[in-house]
Amino acid sequence: MKHDALSFRKLQKNDNTLLNNLVVAAVILITMAILKSSKFFSFTNFQSMAYQLPQYGLMAFAMALAMISGGIDLSIVGMANLSSMIAALMMIKLANLIPNQNLIIYVIIISCLIAILIGLLCGLLNGLLISKIGIPPILATLGSMQLFSGVSIILSKGNAINRLPPLYAKIGNYALFNIVPLPLLIFILLALSVSFMLNKSAYGIKLYMVGSNTKAAKFSGLHVDKIIIQTYCLAGILSSVSGLIMMSRLNSAKSDYGQQYTLQCLLIAILGGVNPQGGHGKISNVMIAILIFQFLSSSINMFPYFSNFYKLLIWGIVLLGVMIWNKYSKSR
Repeated sequence: MKHDALSFRKLQKNDNTLLNNLVVAAVILITMAILKSSKFFSFTNFQSMAYQLPQYGLMAFAMALAMISGGIDLSIVGMANLSSMIAALMMIKLANLIPNQNLIIYVIIISCLIAILIGLLCGLLNGLLISKIGIPPILATLGSMQLFSGVSIILSKGNAINRLPPLYAKIGNYALFNIVPLPLLIFILLALSVSFMLNKSAYGIKLYMVGSNTKAAKFSGLHVDKIIIQTYCLAGILSSVSGLIMMSRLNSAKSDYGQQYTLQCLLIAILGGVNPQGGHGKISNVMIAILIFQFLSSSINMFPYFSNFYKLLIWGIVLLGVMIWNKYSKSR
């Protein structure tokens, strides 16, 4: 067990993904300094990126965890929307029942905790489908994605849920000292927590072992099913927090918010060096990949001839390019 742990840590240290991603980030920044210096390097633009980044960044962590375990989670957006939908409905109903506006903060806290619980239960369902029933992760999460989206549509009847307490929107759009957005602080706190779990806890070592070789992990005495369930539960929690942030930013909840995030989070995870076959990946590299994605997305928005319809094409090309490059690098 100790020998395997040392082997995994040595493999992580020999990873060149961080250096490669830093070079890519530098190229993007230098390019924008030449083409759109005043617009890109403005305080308003960086603050706007800081507000946007946590919405899909937490889902990218969820995707990365599932991939490290040797699976994938296509239901991250569905979990985010379902949990935020339930939280929105609860906020509205409880706020109408409580005449004292000073108690609204407790309504928000209770609704958010229930939303996180919903995310955990959704992740638990994914983990059970994969570990106990034996459904391949891509099929299990594809089916649960449709399930979660369907429940969201039924609850909202296909409409956006708005009329949320004004305080909730203020929380999501609040910036500490009018500089650092609160969603970014939440993102950083959760990123550090997940990174600590992977690097410093027994769970992290076990997760890498399961993702690297499930059969060997079983013969080593690890409870593989338990680790897989824990991983997908954690992915559900991260997705639900992402949904709460998205709901606060948009001041509403809807069943189809963030549909494009599934492909983008998969791209970020692979760009961050997470092995699609499992057993390898670091949260620090994924964080750099999130920054690269945000820099690239913001850069595209500054060129009017690149409409939003081109973005999906661009992400698809980048995703294929990264996978081809990774395959070429490994073969070398």
